[in-house]
Amino acid sequence: MTDAGGGGAGAPSTGRPADEEPATVVLDCLGRPCPVPVIELARALPTVAVGEVVAVLSDDPAARLDFPAWCRMRGQDYLGESPAGTFSVRRAG
Repeated sequence: MTDAGGGGAGAPSTGRPADEEPATVVLDCLGRPCPVPVIELARALPTVAVGEVVAVLSDDPAARLDFPAWCRMRGQDYLGESPAGTFSVRRAG
């Protein structure tokens, strides 16, 4: 298991830094271009319970924009990005 991502723009306040949110599922999408990382997130999110976190490892430059936008469109909680390129999303419902 990997720590979830760090506080990126638009990350909700949870009372603790996003990099302390434990990930239930970690997806390794390193080396995979857009839109693959977001598609993998969309496939994995229904497999975790509401309130749990999915962390996606991605080195795709578009990921910084894709994950927050996808979360806004889908009503999910974007927790942010870590310096290592881990993007974290909490399932909202």
